Amino acid sequence: MPRRRGPPPTKGHGARASASAAAGIGRRAGAAHRPVAAPLPSPEELRRFLAERRGRAGPREIARAFGLDAGQHAALRGLLHSLEGEEGPPARGRAGHRARPPPAATEGPARGRPAGPRSTRLPEMAVVEVFATGADGEPLARPVGWEGPGRPPVVFMRPERAGQAALAPGERVLARLRPLGGDRYEGRTFKRIGGAAPARVLGVFEGGGPGTAARIIPTDRRQKAEWTVPRGAEGAAAPGDIVLAEPLPGHGLGPRPARIVEVLGQVGEPRSVSLICIHAHGIPDVFPAEALREAEKARGVSPRGREDLRAIPLVTIDGEDARDFDDAVWAEPDRNGGWRAIVAIADVAHYVRPGGHLDREAWARGNSVYFPDRVVPMLPEALSNGWCSLRPEEDRGCLFVEMRFDARGRKIAHRFGRGLMRSAARLTYEQVQRAADAGDDLGLPGDLLRHLYGAFGALLAARERRGTLELEVPERKVVLDARGKVLAVVPRPRLDSHRLIEEFMIAANVCAAEELERLRQPCMYRIHDRPSDDKLEGLRQFLAGFGFSLPPAGGIHPRDFSGILTRVRGRPEERLVHETILRGQSQAAYSPDNIGHFGLALPRYAHFTSPIRRYADLLVHRALIRGLRLGAGGLEEVEAARFPETAEHISQTERRAAAAERDAVDRYLAAFMAERVGATFAARISGVTRFGLFVTVEENGASGFVPLATLPDDRWFHDESRHTLTGRRTGLAFTLAQPVEVMLWEATPRTGGLVFHLLQGEPRRAARAAPRPRGRRGG
Repeated sequence: MPRRRGPPPTKGHGARASASAAAGIGRRAGAAHRPVAAPLPSPEELRRFLAERRGRAGPREIARAFGLDAGQHAALRGLLHSLEGEEGPPARGRAGHRARPPPAATEGPARGRPAGPRSTRLPEMAVVEVFATGADGEPLARPVGWEGPGRPPVVFMRPERAGQAALAPGERVLARLRPLGGDRYEGRTFKRIGGAAPARVLGVFEGGGPGTAARIIPTDRRQKAEWTVPRGAEGAAAPGDIVLAEPLPGHGLGPRPARIVEVLGQVGEPRSVSLICIHAHGIPDVFPAEALREAEKARGVSPRGREDLRAIPLVTIDGEDARDFDDAVWAEPDRNGGWRAIVAIADVAHYVRPGGHLDREAWARGNSVYFPDRVVPMLPEALSNGWCSLRPEEDRGCLFVEMRFDARGRKIAHRFGRGLMRSAARLTYEQVQRAADAGDDLGLPGDLLRHLYGAFGALLAARERRGTLELEVPERKVVLDARGKVLAVVPRPRLDSHRLIEEFMIAANVCAAEELERLRQPCMYRIHDRPSDDKLEGLRQFLAGFGFSLPPAGGIHPRDFSGILTRVRGRPEERLVHETILRGQSQAAYSPDNIGHFGLALPRYAHFTSPIRRYADLLVHRALIRGLRLGAGGLEEVEAARFPETAEHISQTERRAAAAERDAVDRYLAAFMAERVGATFAARISGVTRFGLFVTVEENGASGFVPLATLPDDRWFHDESRHTLTGRRTGLAFTLAQPVEVMLWEATPRTGGLVFHLLQGEPRRAARAAPRPRGRRGG
């Protein structure tokens, strides 16, 4: 099985998140600023623009003209498709919205009291999506595509008509809405949207006793209500099983009925956490028989038509637990005082042909997904760990790029080819780092290790001159024993050997994008937009609290953030500033339309270096094969025409994978912390809301919530712009980055939730002597 190769665009794990990785992380930590982008143009405005425009007017040009950000490209393409295929007047585009008012200090709820009304009203009928179930079993929904100020309103859906299946999280309906006051609405289903398969419930089955119905406790912390299991609907489930269930028709309030359709395993089993995350996020984890048969037929490549690289001592450098090796590197000094380097990548396109069973399954998955105890790969093991793994002393097909750099790391030339290689050694990051520190050459031919570090130094110098965004956000590593129990949660080490491989991979990715443009071939770019104006304003206000400033939106550059990160180094708020700047970035995505990569400060960039685990890289390989006429397996016209849809799809599968991976780490961390309920921890406030505080434990990065109701009895004021919560009577004030001492009150491994109580403002002796709360360990 392949192992995780680190955040895109690089491989390996590290504490420093490059901007492309940063853009893929969207967890909120109580930040009060929700991005509000410019509205989509109406069909009439779009027609007028296209009629008056001279020259090319693709989605990129339209987005820039109307001030849209990367997150609106999918909606824009949908609008363009509707204009192309319409037979009558088109439906109007998304309505414009009012600009967000400047943040101001608002009075927060006193001991849970609801907030005041909002200024933005929903229409009488709107499309809503169910996101959770309330304590009484009623479905809770939010408007789809909400772009208003603050949090989206909550819609309390009324029970369905008799005979209709209950609404479950993930379902969308067109609903009639009635205001209930503030940001709450009552909703009645007018029409269910689309013909999707029935939504399923994922939870833990608990058998009933005399006079008590069996029930399902959801594993999603957003679902507050349990489900009942009528007699005869239990299937083969036993108490403590993780189950998938389908909602049954039901009406009225109270728990809704559901029928168990699949048993996944027992809670507490070594693999139960990743099983929950796989099914909760809808990740395909079983290969069709046809795809497996296709993979088993794979054999070694023929040397015919390939450049023979077997005399060049290419080496792979990966993690200690890696089982697949899909990239290899080599370098030597060049005649001009610079460097010549080769990056060779497994020739996945030779085995995964367009339209085949393997290709269809790889497209559906989009990427591999990595959990602490397992990997859900994009390709079957026969390829990912077999013919597409660059094992030492075995012939393997590859696509390679040969690059030449001057002494300052500026690229002079590059060329691509299709080759046959033989890895000279399988090295690990730790092994390479120890050897470099000790001046050991590891017995590699031609002083290879010293040459690799020499080329790395030149590339690193060029990167620093370019002014990229360097974020120090430690990644958590979950250490498990043989039974799957969490032994520790520790930061992953960040070594120069990691950065060496990353710089080689980035250089190869840039060459791939440049080569496809030169060949006039379609390119699946890796794009990263600058932060939206709204996010920049939020960052500007946040950073001002620490004495930092940002230039105007039009003149922002990655080095502006890097300068702040340098100045905050060593200060108590360092990690919080890194994390907040990370959240303030736009999400990286895939697109056939290039807007550049803001975080890496690169005008063009594409993923080329890991086609085993990313479908985007496979498309880049195919485009290079077609453009350079390197043989079979090149890009076909039909899939080139689908690039816009494919880009949106694989961008979504990447986000799905990232959410599932974070979810798994949170659940493992909750299981680890459940053994320490009642213990106290040093923490920092990482989010301030009118409902309470988010805190992050210094020891292991565990994040949890401190409910407002647990703070000293007071009338609390939430200042959104200053990120503070202040008590009128006690004078207590809580703000971002403030160090606090907290007690773990509740840990729920089933959902990954952690609840803390602050010790500040309470008698310390009484707090420590309080009865030890019981953690929920069973589910």
